[in-house]
Amino acid sequence: MSAAPHISVLLDEVVEALGAGSGEVVVDGTFGAGGYTRAVLATGASVVGFDRDPTVRQFTEGLPADRFRLVQARFSEMLDELGPESVDGVMLDLGVSSMQLDQAERGFSFMRDGPLDMRMGDAGPTAADLVNTLDHAELARILYVYGEEHASRRIASFILRRREEKPFERTLDLAEVIERAVGGRKGAKVHPATRSFQGLRIAVNDELGELEAGLAAAERVLKPGGRLVVVTFHSLEDRIVKAFLAERAGKTPGGSRHAPPVQAGAQPSFQLISNKAIAPGEAELAVNPRARSSKLRAAVRTDAPVWETGA
Repeated sequence: MSAAPHISVLLDEVVEALGAGSGEVVVDGTFGAGGYTRAVLATGASVVGFDRDPTVRQFTEGLPADRFRLVQARFSEMLDELGPESVDGVMLDLGVSSMQLDQAERGFSFMRDGPLDMRMGDAGPTAADLVNTLDHAELARILYVYGEEHASRRIASFILRRREEKPFERTLDLAEVIERAVGGRKGAKVHPATRSFQGLRIAVNDELGELEAGLAAAERVLKPGGRLVVVTFHSLEDRIVKAFLAERAGKTPGGSRHAPPVQAGAQPSFQLISNKAIAPGEAELAVNPRARSSKLRAAVRTDAPVWETGA
C-alpha cells in the first residue's frame, strides 16, 4: 500500500459525522491520497472515490476491490456516475492537497520553482495561460474575488507590463513580480504571492463553480437519511457550503451569488447536524498545522424532494 503523503484533516470528526457502517456506500468526492477512504473502509462501508487528478491512482493500491472503486472525474459528476438516491454518505475535502503543493512540477506553490500550471486535472488552460492572455480587468477580478487580494489591480498592472517583455512560464518568476508589486513585506508571516496564487488556482480549476455543482449533485445522490460532510479551508468555500446547507435546511431565504435562485417554499432537503462549523482541536493543530483554517459542516438528507434551481 502506498503511504499517504499528508495527514487527513479532521479525520475522526469526518468519520463520526458520516456515521457509516457495514453495507453502506459512501462517496469520497476528493479521494487524493485516500486517507478518508481508508478510515471509512475500516467501518465496513464501501467507498466510491472521485478525483480529477490522474496521479492519485497510485494510492488505491491495497484497497479492497469488492468495496472500493475509483472514478477519474470531478465530484460534480457523481450523479451521472451513480444515479439518484444511491448512496448513504458524501464527503468532500476541498482545496489543494499537500501532495499537490509538494510536487513542484504541478506549479501550485511559489515555494518551489516549477511550471506555472496549477491544474488539478490534466486538461484545460493553465495558470500561465491566464496570466499571459487575460486583460487587466479580468486578471484583477480573479485576484480580488478568488484571492481576496486588495492590491489586485496593481499586481495585474505589473503582470501585464512584464509579460510584454516575455511570457510567464515558472512559478518563482510570477511570485517575484507579485512581490515587487506589493513590496517585500519583510518579516511577514504570509508571502506576498499567497493570495494571488490562491486566486489563480481557484480560477484555473473553477473550484467555486465545481463546489456549487457538487453540492447540488450530493443532494441528488444521497438517500433519505444519508449524510453530507464537507471540510473547507478558506472563507470563499465555507461561505458557499454554509449558505447551501442553511438554505436547504430552511434557515434562510437567500441564495448563493454563484448559483441561480432556487424554488420558493420548498420543504427542507437537509437537516443540519450542527448549526456551527466544527474546527480542529489543539491536539490536531499541534501535529498538523495545515488544519488551522479548516472547518467541517455536515447535514442529513431528509425525505423531501430535491430543490430545483431556476433561471
